Amino acid sequence: MEARSSRELQARNYLEKHRIMDLLTYLTSALLFFRPERPREYLISILERLRIARLSGVALPFFMDNSNIASMFEMLDSSNKGSISFVQYKEALKTLGLCTAEEVLKDDGHGVTFEKFRNEVKTTGTIDTLNG
Repeated sequence: MEARSSRELQARNYLEKHRIMDLLTYLTSALLFFRPERPREYLISILERLRIARLSGVALPFFMDNSNIASMFEMLDSSNKGSISFVQYKEALKTLGLCTAEEVLKDDGHGVTFEKFRNEVKTTGTIDTLNG
């Protein structure tokens, strides 16, 4: 039994060290959000861009235009209130790879408007959290 828990611990440490789960979450989210006609080729292109960004030391630009950002916000704001909760906001940023689970964001107690959401996505729009 101890050997099994040791292997599980080694596996978990490996995944954490190399941020594999963050990468898989980002790839899956991008795939489901953009729904490309050729998903394998799309995933390969993302991985190639991440590799190039890592080798060159440059953060990979996050390509989302205003219509993509608006669509994502509309999906989160299903009741059409014009704002989303702070929890939804933080989860969306994590899903997009624009913040980590450990990162502390300040909740001002108000809902997050589309303008704030759009500005945050655009200003933090690099995928440097996955280049580790």
